[in-house]
Amino acid sequence: MNSSYLINQIKEKRSYLCVGLDTDITKIPKHLQSHPDAVFEFNKAIIDATKDHCVSYKINTAFYEAMGLKGWEAMEKTLHYIPSTHFRIADAKRGDIGNTSSQYAKTFFEVLPFDAVTVAPYMGEDSVRPFLEYDDKFAIVLGLTSNKGAHDFEMLKTGENFLYEKVISTIATWGTPNNLMFVIGATQASELANIRTIIPDNFLLVPGVGFQGGSLKEVSEYGLNSDCGLLVNASRAIIYAGGKENFADDAKQIAMEYQTEMGCYLK
Repeated sequence: MNSSYLINQIKEKRSYLCVGLDTDITKIPKHLQSHPDAVFEFNKAIIDATKDHCVSYKINTAFYEAMGLKGWEAMEKTLHYIPSTHFRIADAKRGDIGNTSSQYAKTFFEVLPFDAVTVAPYMGEDSVRPFLEYDDKFAIVLGLTSNKGAHDFEMLKTGENFLYEKVISTIATWGTPNNLMFVIGATQASELANIRTIIPDNFLLVPGVGFQGGSLKEVSEYGLNSDCGLLVNASRAIIYAGGKENFADDAKQIAMEYQTEMGCYLK
């Protein structure tokens, strides 16, 4: 999927919502837990309920890899069930020496039909470059995250700037807004205005709204650009909105509420 198509979807739906499928089998409704393919059945219901209100889905691969082969199969089935109209993200945070990253890129862009994969940039350009060599695919590079440990390295001062600023400004020269996005945590909304001076045109994937306490209003105020430029992810707040047999209806309601609020912020 290219950026123009994604932008059109955002405009048509008046939504820049990304639903995170961080599916933990121990947290899904009890009536599904005995199902032979419980994770996929849960995901399928969530997708059916939310697809009209979001433009993207993010599959956190850790929740599936932890289940071994069965989990990987559930992830593949989920990925293929997501409509092709939606931007499909593998939240895998890969990144290694060039020949290894090439295999990771092949996994998520050739073997699996994801549109984007999250990438850790610590090892430098050769660890990111293989993900940028595919047409209509995106590397979503970690920029400034919401976790407590962000202060260990990302927020270190290097001269007059923070380390994350150097990371973002350098990586921005490796690609274009057509193949490169950045992860910016919603709880770092105060930094978004500054980040937009560094990368005014790239899309930002923003996790941390909902259970982690990020403000959609603040993220939108500081992060939106003329093409929207945001994918705001909500995971637990949507997929675990309800714990009974009508859980999908509860998920739909929360997704609709996000969509409605987002429509108010879009230009």
